Parts: sequence; C-alpha cells; structure tokens
Amino acid sequence: MPSSARRTAGSGDRGDRPSKRKDIHERALGLLAVRQRSRRELERRLAQAGFERDAVDTELGRLEQVGLIDDAAFAAAMVESRMGARGESRRAVGMKLQQAGVDRKVALAALDEAPDTEQDRADRLAQTRVARVSGLDPATRFARVRGFLMRRGYPPGVARQAARKALGLEGIEA
Repeated sequence: MPSSARRTAGSGDRGDRPSKRKDIHERALGLLAVRQRSRRELERRLAQAGFERDAVDTELGRLEQVGLIDDAAFAAAMVESRMGARGESRRAVGMKLQQAGVDRKVALAALDEAPDTEQDRADRLAQTRVARVSGLDPATRFARVRGFLMRRGYPPGVARQAARKALGLEGIEA
C-alpha cells in the first residue's frame, strides 16, 4: 500500500517537472547538437518556436561570439560533404547554401574552394553508376547515367561527357 500512496502523491505533483518549453539558449543548443546550421536557419527555427525577435538576435549574437555559429565554416563543411562525399554539382550545393540563408559572397568563396573540377566530380559519380546499368542496351545505359548526373545538378554537357567516358563511348559519335 505504501507504493500506491507514493504513486498517487507523485502523480498530481507537477512542481518538480521541468517546463515543456525550453528557453531560447537551450533550444538553440539543441538545434546545433543535431547538426551544424547557418545563422539564418537558426533564426528561422527559433522564430517558428515563438521566441521574440530581440531575444533571437541577442542569442544568435552570443552564439556567434563563442564560435558556435559560423556561416563560413558551415558553408565550407557543406561544400566538402555535398561535393566531396555525395558528388553533387556546384549549382546544387550553391542552391542548398542559398536555401540555408548563407550570404552569397560567403557561399561563392566556399564553392571556389572545392578541391576538384565539376567534370572530375561528374566523372567519378558516373563511374559509380555504371554497374547499375550494365544489363541494359548502350543507348539506355547512356541515358540513365546522363539523367542521373543531370538530376544531381550537372549541366548537360558535363553530364554527357562524364557518361560517355564512364561507359567507354568516348570515341563513338552518337
């Protein structure tokens, strides 16, 4: 019976429970714990959570001062991840940086630091796709690889050249 008495006494007592709504600092740190974000992304998310504009600006300023918000570092990391590991095109990554609210000059500087050329990235990505289309006729294989590259944001000429190279069609006119 003492256990039921404890349960009953604790079930109505809400004084010890933390508030469901986090304060702005906790919310911002929680968002940054998931992944690195641009200043504009954090600003949007905190505003959507109902925090006052002045409080959001103050908190973002504090986070910038201690280095937790750095749009240049965010852009560089996105370029490295998206263009390096995923093989996305400059245009596609540039659009993602724009959507994240990164300043145009900061985004262009990060994009200019990409370690290899657009054609090199397209060539590598096309090579990874060749095995998936091996059982198809040559025209369909070419169309699938080229289409894949174009969906990743590569211009038609770059996609065509990369697909031809990966499929061994460089010397053949089509």
